[in-house]
Amino acid sequence: MTEATIDQPTGRLLRVAIVGAGPAGIYAADLLGKSPQVSAGEVRLAVDLFDELPTPFGLIRYGVSPDHPRIKGIINALHKVLEKDWIRFFGNVALGRDLSLPDLKTRYDAVIVATGAQKDADLNIPGIELEGSFGGADFVSWYDAHPDVPREWPLDAEQVAVLGNGNVALDVARILSKHADQLLETEIPEHIYEQLNNSAVKDVHVFGRRGPAQVKFTPLELRELSHSKDVDIVLYPEDFDFDAASDAEIKSNNQVKTMVSTLTNWLVEQEEREEGPEHVPASRRLHLHFLQSPIELLGEDGKVTGLRVERNELDGNGGARGTGEYIDYAVGGVYRAVGYFGSALDGIEYDGARGVVPNVEGRVLDADGEPVPGLYATGWIKRGPIGLIGHTKGDAQETITHLLADAPSLPAVEVEEPIEALLDARGVTYTDWKGWLALDEHERALGADAGEVPTRFGPVTRDRIKVVEREAMIERSAAREFAGNV
Repeated sequence: MTEATIDQPTGRLLRVAIVGAGPAGIYAADLLGKSPQVSAGEVRLAVDLFDELPTPFGLIRYGVSPDHPRIKGIINALHKVLEKDWIRFFGNVALGRDLSLPDLKTRYDAVIVATGAQKDADLNIPGIELEGSFGGADFVSWYDAHPDVPREWPLDAEQVAVLGNGNVALDVARILSKHADQLLETEIPEHIYEQLNNSAVKDVHVFGRRGPAQVKFTPLELRELSHSKDVDIVLYPEDFDFDAASDAEIKSNNQVKTMVSTLTNWLVEQEEREEGPEHVPASRRLHLHFLQSPIELLGEDGKVTGLRVERNELDGNGGARGTGEYIDYAVGGVYRAVGYFGSALDGIEYDGARGVVPNVEGRVLDADGEPVPGLYATGWIKRGPIGLIGHTKGDAQETITHLLADAPSLPAVEVEEPIEALLDARGVTYTDWKGWLALDEHERALGADAGEVPTRFGPVTRDRIKVVEREAMIERSAAREFAGNV
């Protein structure tokens, strides 16, 4: 690989390393290239993106449910960014394992940390350590075929609970309750399909501590629940409580209004359906519970046997408070989906309470609270796991604005040893953009080779089948059969 830059006749060369090749990192690179300083010829760019995975796209590839084709389509836009000849991709390279922060700072004028948040946030209630207690993020990584997670997942409980009322909670609940045949048109590999197809799950219970007007998921996620075939959505009239704050939110927020309307319509339709003489229950059920907070996971012999929740009431200000009434649900598995959490990075300050890199508008701070020259952050590692993928672009713009404002005062680095030479000397096997193109084509060929696949809901065709093993991804990427930036 050779360094490439934006072709400008004048202007300072600005070398930037971005750690993390997910949406946050790629948006940061894109916005650098579109900046007024670059357009005016004041700055020439050479950007290298590093990711610990052999593939780019991060959260889109390993954090979005496979049955979300619209969101997966964001990859097409990110792909166009990475095609630019002044951007290079280094996959299978981890900060703290293969490279250190000093390695980067001696070769780049600026370093942007965009590593996101991959871990599950803690939920500190009794019994959370029991067998059968799972992290939602871990489950997402499993069904998205992340190369570094176990290939097996226990799906032997008929009744399971999902704790949380955000988009991840609904994703987890939908995948658990959905018949695997409906996923055969997606990229899931065979071992994921087989385990989901043999799943014992019949009832999935989703719990939110506040009411229908305070949920954190989006209308799209909610509507997608109704697309699952042979799955009944079950609602409970006693959970539909609205206070003054709820009414105000419904009137002022179209998204909330849409979701409340959808849920109340479903409740009415459910009551009418159940009263009908020809009602045939589905083989699986997805229960949505509101105004209930998890208090304890119940267990026997070290395994989950139930979930205890406290009934809540709205407090009039958009919150909820406990009533002292407790309900036990007999479930054999509990998935916590109460948020993601960022991880510490070698050589960079870390806020362990929030799971972020301490920063002010993207400028990373040292132990004394002072900005570290040339070090920046963007995405969830900067602000926490807040907002949707679209919010990441605005977040990156703030960081890039500060980086470019600082650029004139950053000392220009003199690169004595290119980064690829250092990686080669350390025996690091890294992938590049041409390698991703080869792997991408291979996965699409696997889908095409599958042909028309029969399912219980009718035949489907497959766009791609994801390669799972890291070694297999690296081997296929190393073939580099396709042209691209080098």
